[in-house]
Amino acid sequence: MSGSYVQTVLGAVAPDSIGLTLPHEHTYCELWHVWDRHDFALQFPDEDTLVEELSAFKAGGGSCVVDVTVRGIERNPLGQRRLSERTGLAIVMGSGWYREPWYPPEDLIDRRSVDDLAEVIIKEFLEGVDETGIKPGIIGEIGSHKSWVTGQEERVFRASARAARATGMAVTTHSTYSPVGLWHLKILEEEGADPTRVIIGHMQGYPFLDYCLKIIERGACVQFETFGRTNSMVVHREPKIVRLILELLERGHKDQILISQDLYTMDSLKTFGGNGYDYLPTTLLPLLRKEGVPEAYIHTITVLNPRRLLQIG
Repeated sequence: MSGSYVQTVLGAVAPDSIGLTLPHEHTYCELWHVWDRHDFALQFPDEDTLVEELSAFKAGGGSCVVDVTVRGIERNPLGQRRLSERTGLAIVMGSGWYREPWYPPEDLIDRRSVDDLAEVIIKEFLEGVDETGIKPGIIGEIGSHKSWVTGQEERVFRASARAARATGMAVTTHSTYSPVGLWHLKILEEEGADPTRVIIGHMQGYPFLDYCLKIIERGACVQFETFGRTNSMVVHREPKIVRLILELLERGHKDQILISQDLYTMDSLKTFGGNGYDYLPTTLLPLLRKEGVPEAYIHTITVLNPRRLLQIG
């Protein structure tokens, strides 16, 4: 496709074909195999269930799902392509490496140059993942496992920034319960990444206005996820996150806010008693409207911002 485009698992599409978007989700994903992380055991079930669950988002007005599952946590390009074909949703696939405990040993993160790691991402962008021909449309989620960036994680961040410069893809990150997102942004900027093409994720884990403003002032986007999760800690925090988003909107930062759900376990799905992928359009957005958020702002946050960041070229 000539000109700007969004790279989906079914190929390049026109940016204006992308509507209401969940910019940070998972379909096929496996995290539980890391030692002593039994809390991640409830990973996603069969494809028919996923089709049913994603179709609810489509029925609620959804257009696009960004699946930020990457190397080491069972990214499934062929599975994502089938889900897109069966649901009619645009699905954008991620590239890169997640957090150090999930780095595949065979990828030799600590033994290869940063440029070599960057070439892995660039090759996927140009040729597709392995032999599938399916290409990623975003880098990430890449992140840090704790409130600091390890040596190996820093290599991944630097490689991701170099790959972003070479491909034009945006970078989306995983931060922990700390202001470590500022560290992420610093490393990416040192390597020449455009901060306006960077999404600092999981801001709900450290929901403080000053932290958000420091990231926004440097040009990056702040992303809030876990909306609709049934975990008691997340449920109790959700009103605070909504108030923080309202404060950022009142300060004029609608162009640098993204919201998603980050579903990755069976108990998040309606089939198993959760709220499903359609919580954002059916519950969260009506709540924002009730709080007085203008429709134009909601459109910016859920359509225009993700569309701009996914646009390549």
